[in-house]
Amino acid sequence: MRRRLIAGLTLALVASTVAACGSDKDSGGSGTSSGGVDNVTVGIIPIIDVAPIYLGQSKGFFKSRDIELKLEAGQGGAAIVPGVVSGQFQFGFSNLTSLMVAQTKNVPVKVVAAGVSSTGEQGKDFGAVVVKGGSPIKTAKDLAGKKISVNTLKNIGDTATRNSVRKAGGDDKSIDFVEMPFPTMQAALEGGQIDAAWVVEPQLSSIKAAGGREVASTFVDAAPDLTIAAYFTAQKLIADKPDVVKRFTEAMNESMTYADAHPDEVRQILTAYTKIDDKTRAAVVLPKWPTEINKASVQTVADLGTQDGIFASAPDLGKLLP
Repeated sequence: MRRRLIAGLTLALVASTVAACGSDKDSGGSGTSSGGVDNVTVGIIPIIDVAPIYLGQSKGFFKSRDIELKLEAGQGGAAIVPGVVSGQFQFGFSNLTSLMVAQTKNVPVKVVAAGVSSTGEQGKDFGAVVVKGGSPIKTAKDLAGKKISVNTLKNIGDTATRNSVRKAGGDDKSIDFVEMPFPTMQAALEGGQIDAAWVVEPQLSSIKAAGGREVASTFVDAAPDLTIAAYFTAQKLIADKPDVVKRFTEAMNESMTYADAHPDEVRQILTAYTKIDDKTRAAVVLPKWPTEINKASVQTVADLGTQDGIFASAPDLGKLLP
């Protein structure tokens, strides 16, 4: 993505990294440099959602708390979750659906800070289902029986889309979901390979600029002010180095508060780690970055995912959320 919403937690990979967590090599957590500064590596995905951590790094919010921050791009949940558990990363960023999948498989991770949230405004959010301009599809109900692209099957994309269709009175069981990367969805939509696309920024603004129409604000439909992603760590780091976790959380909270209040600086920091062009940067809808996790909204997504068979068992949010 924007690969924010990738679940892809391969059981063998998770199992091997959990086993590796017990080795001497992987048990140390963050390193400490001379002068008492902790070296912390965070696994992130280079998308709009993580702008606050880049902004916080540039503003010195981590350095002022004796954290030397290193940001390392991962391929999504499949790489970042096992990387955090094994100690490759001290912290990671992931959508909460992927973290709930991990929790139901007893992967020892815990959320330590909010990550990104919906704007809560219909038609003005950073994720939606879109169709091309001439499409006969007018509402979410009309998506029943149609072919819709999502970046990852059995994750928040299809769960949120099914919910929007159900709310509109359509048959969500008849939807044909197809998996493809976000950057290829616009061409597939315009070429008729799919009827609709579930997309996030910057693809959302790009498709609209080309004449596409939004038919469902899926995050908004799912829950008011939906918390979509979060920063997390391994249970082992919390037990071994609670002060590092505390300082990281404080720095993240300051970073998100600053980002929410300074949208122009957010758009500018995107040039440091994305290839979004200037015109698109100016047009994209920015998400919200509150410091509080909307636990009720996460529970709603957990319930929807359980209903749709995404989770093997109902997630235990008490174990996952702070």
